[in-house]
Amino acid sequence: MSGIGQIVTLSPRDYDAVLFDLDGVLTNTASVHAGAWKRLFDEFLDRRAARAGEAFVQFDDETDYRLHVDGKPRLDGVTDFLASRGIALPLGTPQDADDADTVQALARRKDAYFVRHIEEHGVERYEAAVDLV
Repeated sequence: MSGIGQIVTLSPRDYDAVLFDLDGVLTNTASVHAGAWKRLFDEFLDRRAARAGEAFVQFDDETDYRLHVDGKPRLDGVTDFLASRGIALPLGTPQDADDADTVQALARRKDAYFVRHIEEHGVERYEAAVDLV
């Protein structure tokens, strides 16, 4: 059963502590994640298309995000989206250069874009969640 629309009562006498996930629960980070994925994949796909002399087809931050990366670990998101475009990259290692065309390097770049956006612009919080906390 989904928690959406369901009334849940949290009483201090019933619980010593309650843990909440910040990402997507207390803060609205979905659009920041989608933007970071779009920036990552558009840069990668544009470079790849230019090298191959092919047309650049951008990452759709609604459809591609929802189908291929939303809710997945970063490495799986990179692999799944690229597979949807017929692209396979080596996994690589966490020590790969930032500009390497490996799954590890792309995933790390996405995370850096996400963090930079949060540092520069902050993130919207869910007021109802803040009221609860």
